[in-house]
Amino acid sequence: MSFGTNLQFLRKMRRQMTQEELAEKMGVSRQTVSKWELDAVYPEMEKVVELCQLFSCTMDQLVREDMALNNAAYSNIREEIVEPFWYLPYTVVSMEPEDDSITHVNQWAKELELSNPDVIGWDFPVPSQELINVHNMHGYTAALVFQEENVPQSRKREMIWQDRQKYMAITIRFPMAAPFQLIPNAYKVLMTHMSVNGIAHKWDDKQVISCFERSYHRDGVEYMDVFIAAE
Repeated sequence: MSFGTNLQFLRKMRRQMTQEELAEKMGVSRQTVSKWELDAVYPEMEKVVELCQLFSCTMDQLVREDMALNNAAYSNIREEIVEPFWYLPYTVVSMEPEDDSITHVNQWAKELELSNPDVIGWDFPVPSQELINVHNMHGYTAALVFQEENVPQSRKREMIWQDRQKYMAITIRFPMAAPFQLIPNAYKVLMTHMSVNGIAHKWDDKQVISCFERSYHRDGVEYMDVFIAAE
């Protein structure tokens, strides 16, 4: 963990703020900001509080956490408008819910003779802590996505419609190299970006998937895009 690394990470998260711009906001010189980021000197407590207020983070996060964990694995944080779509979801609560639910929707894709199915997924809240703590079970929803013109009429009554929605997105390279670290941290990095830049997460709209992930391959490389709905 490094205060300086965290500060540099947060500064770049805020629309690539320069050291000069941060120095002006904090009432110090650019050289002082540079020394902070190099861990050569540390700011006074008053300045630490101001930094936390500026970047919408806690003092514990700024000083003690590794906010830029595996940052090299992530790229292209962006705003993305996701056009309206139909989706056919399948939820599983099990010890390996991701594999179970994705396998099931891929079987649907075969039955529907889809050569290149569009599959998304997201964590499903498990109703009981006993299932998590005692039985090591979790919940996950996978879904087949369809555009209006491609909806199979045989399954339309089971589908859910989502309107056009703004999301914040981030891309992970080789997400399965360390999935239990890289994927959760991608959500954390994206939430930090949203918080630092004053972008609200759209949590409570039942007509919108609040967050989801989509995996794909390009030029022999595996990627995953993580999306969080934004107001």
